[in-house]
Amino acid sequence: MKTALITHLECLNHVTPPGHPECVGRLESILAALEGKDVRRIDAPLAVVEDILLAHPQSHLDEIEQALPELGIKPLDSDTWMSPESLNAALRAAGGAVKAVDMVMAGEAQNAFVACRPPGHHAEYELPMGFCLFGSVSIAAKHALERHGLSRVAVVDFDVHHGNGTQDLLQDDARVMFASSHQMPLFPGTGGAHETGKHGNVLNVPLRDGMGSTEFRQVWGQEILPAVAAFEPEFILVSAGFDAHAADPLASLRLTEADFEWVTSAICDLADECCQGRVVSSLEGGYNLQALAASAAAHVDALTAREG
Repeated sequence: MKTALITHLECLNHVTPPGHPECVGRLESILAALEGKDVRRIDAPLAVVEDILLAHPQSHLDEIEQALPELGIKPLDSDTWMSPESLNAALRAAGGAVKAVDMVMAGEAQNAFVACRPPGHHAEYELPMGFCLFGSVSIAAKHALERHGLSRVAVVDFDVHHGNGTQDLLQDDARVMFASSHQMPLFPGTGGAHETGKHGNVLNVPLRDGMGSTEFRQVWGQEILPAVAAFEPEFILVSAGFDAHAADPLASLRLTEADFEWVTSAICDLADECCQGRVVSSLEGGYNLQALAASAAAHVDALTAREG
């Protein structure tokens, strides 16, 4: 089985203002870096209403639909913008994550990387924010539980920003563990170690400004992955943000692409032990285009190394 690369050209049609970090060039640079990789390329389908409602209420979907501009670009807040094709792009991102779960569960792919935008881990129950419209990874987690009958799903997040949306959408569900490393203090201001979820199913490990490979690998190797292993998940979803890279303009951790390859391999090692290697990752942040492309390529290299 091969790694599935799930993406769609409609995700290039989500347009933000000139100079905005969450730009079309992000996905263009990733797709260029992945050209020639031995992966199974799949078009991301549009999520259907029932998919979105796994994690968000109808009122949230209605708000996004009503905000969609006919022309130009429109702000939802100072960071989060929509253009006429943004809704379709966000539905591709969520639908791609759902499709990835289906493929891995069916044995059609060893694992999968969903290279779509906009990202999703900041979107809360009824609040688009932080460049994000829908909680794609949260939707995929609920899909695995509700439609595939799994009992325990883990979501791990190595984006430099805390996934406040993922935490908001999943923390009340004892069937899900959410574990995150992230720089703190930093947007969105959540993710303290004291935030542990309704069922003790949330693990937040803040990292200080300037921390690099040594501290990151210690946190994942000694805290996050052992805790996830103890949860005994049947599926692992990854919020794959690459903005903890030393070159990223929006934060100040000091990782390299080798660290993203290492953590991906470590997650896959754990998945091999506890859940038949079932891993789906979904693109979140990463705003230096060269660093993003190199990091995403390293991430996919670690996934394809698991092909059986």
